[in-house]
Amino acid sequence: MSAAIDFELRSEIEHFLYHEAGLLDQGRLGEWLGLFTDDATYWIPLQADQTDPLSTSSIVYDDRRLLEVRVRQFQHPRAHARVPMPRTVHQVGNMQIVDADARGVHVSSSLVLVEYRRERQRVWGARVEHRLRRTGDGLRIAAKRIDLVNSEAELDGIVCLF
Repeated sequence: MSAAIDFELRSEIEHFLYHEAGLLDQGRLGEWLGLFTDDATYWIPLQADQTDPLSTSSIVYDDRRLLEVRVRQFQHPRAHARVPMPRTVHQVGNMQIVDADARGVHVSSSLVLVEYRRERQRVWGARVEHRLRRTGDGLRIAAKRIDLVNSEAELDGIVCLF
């Protein structure tokens, strides 16, 4: 890959990841959901270095349909576990292109998420992998994996989206 193409691709991906983070922070979950392909997966493994979401337990493993349900539940006015809604700041960094071809790109990044809710602030740290696919509407998320640094700890309920 030439330096110019690499810079252009990196810039496009960074813009995409920052846009995704902004949608989450602004509570624009319908638009955030629109970033996912119809066959997308959203995975938060329970264990470090977990390789298969189907043969072991996960914190979250959603296909597109379950992710839609999660977003609807998150937005429901009587979702007591999420009232009040958390305020968040997603800080995306250390983005690296792992692999790229004409169909898409595999990206690794770090995430620091600050969540504030009910007079309590929590900080989440994670390594995130995106498998992005090129579509007629631009890049879309075909798979998102969030490896929380404290995934094996007592998490005391997760009320935000990563």
